[in-house]
Amino acid sequence: MSDTVLQVEQLAAGYGPAEVLFGVALVLRRGEVAALMGRNGAGKSTTLKTIMGLLPPRAGRVRLAGQDITGWAPYRIARLGLGYVPEERRIFTDLTVAENLEVGRRPAQPGREAWTPEKLFAIFPNLAEMRRRRASAMSGGEQQMLTIARTLMGNPDAVLLDEPSEGLAPVIVELMAEAVLRMKEEGIAVLLSEQNLDFAAAVADRAYVIEKGSIRFQGSMAALEADEAIRQAYLTV
Repeated sequence: MSDTVLQVEQLAAGYGPAEVLFGVALVLRRGEVAALMGRNGAGKSTTLKTIMGLLPPRAGRVRLAGQDITGWAPYRIARLGLGYVPEERRIFTDLTVAENLEVGRRPAQPGREAWTPEKLFAIFPNLAEMRRRRASAMSGGEQQMLTIARTLMGNPDAVLLDEPSEGLAPVIVELMAEAVLRMKEEGIAVLLSEQNLDFAAAVADRAYVIEKGSIRFQGSMAALEADEAIRQAYLTV
């Protein structure tokens, strides 16, 4: 389909002798938010790392904007238009907020409006108030906001978000949801790994449920919310 940004086909991956992913397949379209849901250890983060090239796939294909990127180095994938926000954030703690944003700056695609610090500060007003503060002096939630903002400074076509709401105060989670919805408005495709059903329901159009490295459900977010059997089998602790 012409609006398909990311396509994953029969993806297999693992660590050492341990196989973690077994034939994962998913599609992400322009201006769409899809939630990859599952319990801890189900394979969510491994899926995102394999798509991003941080973990080499053992089988399957990954295509970004129609280009086969299977086995590419992460920097090449990023240059092609895929952003990645890891669970552990990985900001530059010795740099200020403004400096972190400048590190992430890349030109926008032709015909697209570039993300700027001012545009991001409108979404994350907390960052505007601390633009000269070193990242090491920020709270965990503020660092998460900075990580997302720095990723958007790269003007990606699609973004992988790993557990964006985990461990954050409710007020910060609300800001995260607003940021995801703003990305969607801008036409960015978002794939987020998530355990929080309420957060996913607030932002996602579709859902994939993963368990033991295999996709067990795919459908609309509304269908997942209505399917108590699936939620009990694969999402409850």
